[in-house]
Amino acid sequence: MPPFLYIFLGALAIVSALGVIVQRNPIHSLLALISTLLIIAVLFIGEDAVVVGFLQIIVYAGAIMVLFLFVIWLLNLQVETGPTGHLALKAFGSLAAALFVTELFFILAPPHLQVKFTHEPAGYGSLASLAGKLFTDYLVAFEVTSVLLLAAVVGSIALARRLPVTAEDRARALEKLAS
Repeated sequence: MPPFLYIFLGALAIVSALGVIVQRNPIHSLLALISTLLIIAVLFIGEDAVVVGFLQIIVYAGAIMVLFLFVIWLLNLQVETGPTGHLALKAFGSLAAALFVTELFFILAPPHLQVKFTHEPAGYGSLASLAGKLFTDYLVAFEVTSVLLLAAVVGSIALARRLPVTAEDRARALEKLAS
């Protein structure tokens, strides 16, 4: 991958990650997070870690973001009110700012501060090396992550569940309000 493209995608990922924080609408924030994850996947693929890049897309941008979307819908999060603007204009401005920062980096960075690119060994990012590391060195972390995700799903459902209100409960609540 050419260095200017690598730096541009890095700047774009940073701008997109900032979009996660500054958005008022949780759905827009989720879309900015998905775009950040997709840009990171493109960076992985550009570094010849094709398996890791596609796993990034499938697992994070696909499955986990859909889970986040369902949690947002389940909890019925409302949009914060405030001044609104055009989303396309914000996206174009973010892209222009990322291009500007990348250009300034190339113009102003002295040669000793510029990024030096290295090439990884031949098996880096292959499915065999990934599976070997995942199921030997990082097996416990992998399983703990799956348990944490399961607990997050169960917890969000427990928080969003509404208990049925009986007529007696309503009558008691009305009596408390009247007195």
